[in-house]
Amino acid sequence: MSAGQQEKSPEDLNIFEAEETLRALAAEIARHDELYHGKDDPEISDADYDALRRRFDAIADRFPSIARTLAPSASVGAAPSAGFAKVTHSRPMLSLSNAFDGEEVTEFVNRIRRFLSLAADEPVGLVAEPKIDGLSAALRYENGRFIQGATRGDGTVGEDITRNLRTIDDIPTRLENAPAVLEIRGEVYMRKDDFRALNQAQEASGAKVFANPRNAAAGSLRQLDSSITTRRKLRFFAYSWGEVSERPSDTQAGFLELLRDWGFQTNPLTRLCGTVDELLARYASIAEQRATLPYDIDGVVYKVNRLDWQDRLGMVSRAPRWAIAHKFPAEQAETILKAIDIQVGRTGALTPVARLEPVTVGGVVVSNATLHNEDEVRRKGVRVGDTVVIQRAGDVIPQVVRVIEDKRPAGSVPYEFPAVCPCALKTPVIRIEGEAVRRCGGGLACPFQAVERLKHFVSRDAFDIEGLGEKQIQAFWEDKLITQPGDIFRLKEHEAALKKREGWGEKSVDNLLAAIEGRRSIGLDKMIYALGIRQVGQATARLLASNYGTLGAWRTAMLEAGKTAPDGDESTDMPNDALSDLLNIDQIGMSVANDLIAFFAEEQSLRIVSDLENELDIQPFAVPVAGDSPVAGKTVVFTGTLATMGRSEAKARAESLGAKVAGSVSKKTDYVIVGARPSSTRFCNP
Repeated sequence: MSAGQQEKSPEDLNIFEAEETLRALAAEIARHDELYHGKDDPEISDADYDALRRRFDAIADRFPSIARTLAPSASVGAAPSAGFAKVTHSRPMLSLSNAFDGEEVTEFVNRIRRFLSLAADEPVGLVAEPKIDGLSAALRYENGRFIQGATRGDGTVGEDITRNLRTIDDIPTRLENAPAVLEIRGEVYMRKDDFRALNQAQEASGAKVFANPRNAAAGSLRQLDSSITTRRKLRFFAYSWGEVSERPSDTQAGFLELLRDWGFQTNPLTRLCGTVDELLARYASIAEQRATLPYDIDGVVYKVNRLDWQDRLGMVSRAPRWAIAHKFPAEQAETILKAIDIQVGRTGALTPVARLEPVTVGGVVVSNATLHNEDEVRRKGVRVGDTVVIQRAGDVIPQVVRVIEDKRPAGSVPYEFPAVCPCALKTPVIRIEGEAVRRCGGGLACPFQAVERLKHFVSRDAFDIEGLGEKQIQAFWEDKLITQPGDIFRLKEHEAALKKREGWGEKSVDNLLAAIEGRRSIGLDKMIYALGIRQVGQATARLLASNYGTLGAWRTAMLEAGKTAPDGDESTDMPNDALSDLLNIDQIGMSVANDLIAFFAEEQSLRIVSDLENELDIQPFAVPVAGDSPVAGKTVVFTGTLATMGRSEAKARAESLGAKVAGSVSKKTDYVIVGARPSSTRFCNP
């Protein structure tokens, strides 16, 4: 993709430029999803990430015939610790999408209108409340008694911290006139004055000093000894709910009133707003008060007030459609760029990383910042020795914003991107047309890629093996104990040697081996995600698992899809049945299909999958069914303008009932829902 093409508005792109640009954006978004969710190692700020998604959506809206939206992966928070019992959330604890200016807030409200097919003059009430910079927690009450509390964890499974939560005065132990089952969600935080007092006491005793109130709250809440938590002043703002046996209110604002009646603290700056202008005015008012508030906030959250609308809006894989966080601007600082190093990811992508003179930004000492890719280095003109402005938005790795050229030292030279991989093989790097990154062409022969894929395999959203983190994977790789994923499940053969390793004892090795054994049974969707295929995040892995059901069926279909035509006929470029079926899955396009085909075209990939199949019990994917739904397991295609709801809402409703939504009609289609002005492309593959 050319630089000029990157700058063109969607209206100025022709259909060929649009297809090329969409593919490049989809690949970039998938890469950043993986960095953020799979590795806890994001390269870009929320604002830059959202800008990528906005551009993709804008082009997709302009060229719907060639666009298939790529769903992002969905992971929030961190994996539960081995020190606490695990709690599976009855309803996922989601993260929020972000907005960074008034235009994005306006578009958020417009999306709600479009999704719900609302009239232009129908008011959309939204509740605006400060976004507390703390830790999310879920409190479960049964018959009015507080019985269990949990952290967010990874959004699906959290940690049981009931004893520690009982030490917080803001959390009632009994509720009057509450539903039989009621889960309250909110934020645990530490006030600024309590944080300063804690750090003074820590420093006086020679103990760890915390970087900011959020870290102090996290360290206090996750103490195995609850007596330590008791001595630290934690507080709690309630703002939402999870599982309830009966809905206690019809509106978000009404629910907040009930929370106060039950004895919870809700944020006093929360207001119900009727227009976008009112939302932005509330944001400005809270921003003005930010410095004087007794607690840290990093933005304002907007939530649709009507709960029946929240139900209809539902969620995407990473966040609810009915809420958004309007973030405050990122904090910035100046420092010296001392060096530029290259990191190689699991897909071979070479990422330049700035090594900085340490500087404090937003209460955190920063010594590294991302430079994204070759084009960004060239565009910003970054050189070693430059004074640079860095910014840190939220908890992401900081980014270099710009160079202060007036402070550039004499004799500096432009940075030259390496032509070979920094691994021992020195493999030439390549840049595929349409992509922003250069990649090492060595594949799994490149040790950096091999190790990164192993790290991904054991990451929290994949196999999530306690005691086998990045450091252990690196060490075991260097000693040739683990060279491919299947070796993990054969570590027991090296039990005696492991117990003699420095830093390992009998108990730690026993715990590791037990954790590995506990992961021998795994769902197909997690297995697919763990393989680390380019552009296959959690959402795409679930799509593939739900459509193919078993590992054998999926593998066979991908191998067939890689053939140019049925019966080996290479005289035509028409897709064969397997490729057509793959492309017919809603949200999967040719770019993802090509990466899946490329993965299974590698002999080493096939050996890895077969090896894992021998070692593991890979569970077939069970499509969730809502009651006795008649569409459960059926394939449905929507086309045209529907009368009573938007097509996006209809798709979401069908999927919640266990249906598979396809992009066009094929021989596997069970139902076609036809609205006004249907698209002929929906019927191109009968």
